[in-house]
Amino acid sequence: MGGQGRVVALRGPVIDVCFDTGRLPLLEEALLVEWDQQGALTAEVQSHLDDVTVRAVALQPTTGLRRGAKVQATGGPVRVPVGDAVLGRLLNVLGETGDRGPALPPDLPRWPIHRRPPPLTAQTEASTVFETGIKVIDLLVPLAQGGKAAMFGGAGVGKTVLIMELIHAMVEKYQGISVFAGVGERSREGHELLHDMRDSGVLARTVLVYGQMNEPPGARWRVGLSALTIAEYFRDEKHQNVLLLMDNVFRFVQAGSEVSGLLGRLPSRVGYQPTLATEVAALQERIASVAGASITAIEAVYVPADDFTDPAVTTISSHLESAIVLSRGLAAEGIYPAVDPLASFSVLLDPLIVGAEHYALAEQVRETLAHWGELRDVIALLGMEELGVRDRLIVTRARRLQRFLTQPFAVTEAFTGIAGRSVPLADTLAGCKAILAGEADGWAESTLYMIGGIEEARTAAAGGVAT
Repeated sequence: MGGQGRVVALRGPVIDVCFDTGRLPLLEEALLVEWDQQGALTAEVQSHLDDVTVRAVALQPTTGLRRGAKVQATGGPVRVPVGDAVLGRLLNVLGETGDRGPALPPDLPRWPIHRRPPPLTAQTEASTVFETGIKVIDLLVPLAQGGKAAMFGGAGVGKTVLIMELIHAMVEKYQGISVFAGVGERSREGHELLHDMRDSGVLARTVLVYGQMNEPPGARWRVGLSALTIAEYFRDEKHQNVLLLMDNVFRFVQAGSEVSGLLGRLPSRVGYQPTLATEVAALQERIASVAGASITAIEAVYVPADDFTDPAVTTISSHLESAIVLSRGLAAEGIYPAVDPLASFSVLLDPLIVGAEHYALAEQVRETLAHWGELRDVIALLGMEELGVRDRLIVTRARRLQRFLTQPFAVTEAFTGIAGRSVPLADTLAGCKAILAGEADGWAESTLYMIGGIEEARTAAAGGVAT
């Protein structure tokens, strides 16, 4: 344990502590504040004000704290419990349980939440495709096992629904460990996810770590590191593959911005913290694969005001292998998942990784959809009749491709009444190939909307659906 001090100033979640005796705590060291409420209040040192005073950010609400309270330096960073005992549990940023279950064993190992990423010499390249069963993702934005992928979108375009579907689609075929980090999201979503995982029987292989909207900015800022530390334990000590799901990384940046302002730092571009790039890198660079085990991250990223040039969005995207961009325009047309096939990208969409046939087909789909996009203004002004025969054919096939790439989700079945579909990659490729070859030219567009494989549309078309 380190030195002892006392609270000398308090501004919301920011605490100034004077240490009259002993050494001054280091940056990112945890402090325990004694007060008249149950348990100690945990704070993290963020700056040294002078030779005897530090400024810290509380990771819990400070309501009821007063000046003069005794503070104990712990001698190290915040530590969270790791190991098999945390599987199936819901934890907060400090590793305390929040699911009303039994207490965690006292002898569990605890790891610090601030850790270095694996050295570059120990990291392995992410080149294995992670098949999801979602057509548009597997075709155009393949995900990498051991890589980082993110879903970008504004409010209400389907980020959380898509990440929930990815959880649902993967837990059955994916036999590793899953760690879910709920960063600054709604409490309702956390309860729903806990109950869904419990009902589907996959909670036993999952750890849920939450720092939600109603919690202080310090908790929302550090909860992603707590979840990542648990994932690193299973990767490094148990040599197991880990699926890390984060919803929402923008809230991590937002919490850091709040903390930065409370600490008195001058804001940088668009009001963000001057340490934005450093904070994002500290989180993202720890998500890596080593020999024999990997952490695969799938993150949701809120895009403020649908502005994809926002500094937070561009900083996060620079660390990714795959980016799934969700479009408000497509969502408004009822195209779900509302993935923009032209703005999304994946470094795995390479003939050396996915194969020449998949790559060529994906490029042809993109080209067809892009050509349709270029013709939309002409169609809106003059109508389809003014297009040439070739352009009219491209539009016909592009519209059918767009509808074929929609898909009903298992997690929305209760709202839509349509059973969810998981489509193997081979079926997705076969369906796109058939549409591009002209087989669906005479089918009604509705036969391709919200289906699984192309066979469902063939059956509907053969049943006499009018074109």
